Amino acid sequence: MKGDVRIQGNSSTIFVFSSQLTNASMTIKPYARKGDESAMESVTTFTIKSVQDKQPETMIKCNKTHNVPAIVFSVGGYAGNNFHAFTDVIIPLYAKSREFNREVKFLVTDNRLSWSRKFHELLKKLSRYEIIDIDHENEVNCFPGVVVGLGKEERKELHLESVKDFIRFLRSSYSLDRSTAINLTNGLTKKPRLLIVSRSKTRTFVNIKEVVHVAQDSGFEVIVTEMSANLTHVSQLVNSCDVMLGVHGAGLTNMVFLPENGVLIQVVPWGNMDWIANTYFGDPSKAMGLKYIEYKISQGESSLIDQYPLNHQVLVDPFSIQRKGWGVYKSIYLDKQNVTLNITRFKETLSRALEFLHS
Repeated sequence: MKGDVRIQGNSSTIFVFSSQLTNASMTIKPYARKGDESAMESVTTFTIKSVQDKQPETMIKCNKTHNVPAIVFSVGGYAGNNFHAFTDVIIPLYAKSREFNREVKFLVTDNRLSWSRKFHELLKKLSRYEIIDIDHENEVNCFPGVVVGLGKEERKELHLESVKDFIRFLRSSYSLDRSTAINLTNGLTKKPRLLIVSRSKTRTFVNIKEVVHVAQDSGFEVIVTEMSANLTHVSQLVNSCDVMLGVHGAGLTNMVFLPENGVLIQVVPWGNMDWIANTYFGDPSKAMGLKYIEYKISQGESSLIDQYPLNHQVLVDPFSIQRKGWGVYKSIYLDKQNVTLNITRFKETLSRALEFLHS
């Protein structure tokens, strides 16, 4: 929306003053995952009112006048999750804001201080101005133009046509040194680094010591850690590694910091997760210039065999659980499942990773 745009933050109302518009009103939730009712429940609704300029008496008065446009977006919904923070907010915000060359102000609704702190480095690279917590603005802010909400392609995650430009943006923002992974064909004596993303509550590696041991025997320097909210630290750590291993989950989103030609190994839990595993991390990793290996666990590698009889539908027919709804499915396959890797089989996966680093 271009023209005279006035925003009354504490009432979540946007007034558009233009001769090209008729008096009208509409509502919008400024979050990218439009079709997800659960996500949208925690997103503030904004009312947009268009007013013809022949009726200036109906327009509220400006208290603060800005000379650059604004983007209104929400960090509600699922944005507290690292994966969704990137796919629902950061990537769409990058795509929308780049055209302004940092001459744009971010008006954040449903703001969480922890979220803003976590992504501070990226936000300041996209805008030269401090973010405005629009929900707590008692004054009327006026802009020459406003973009309300962000967008993303349905059924695609961590997606951007120019995703490699986004990756370069990340490397620049966090001053990451490595643009490409180690090339083992160069006769280097240095060991490739394997980062194992650990989890403390669910989808944990039960036999982590054996996993580390076989990786070291295969020739890797191994680092085991949980992913923290400190993206400066996380980005530097991930970028220093050549291979990243983890069970399906938000921590794998940090693959965005891997050097090009690095390898992502996604361990896919039991439960027919092919689509979600590939959509969330498989396809995106390839688009980012990474090599992708999927390790789908067998029934015997899942802790679910200790919780249910072997003929239970949880084990033999996960699709029947899916039909009961996402909440039921998630509570079993994502919230109550741990993994014991078959070491012999996993060693073959490590060999494939090394082959990629030789190519």
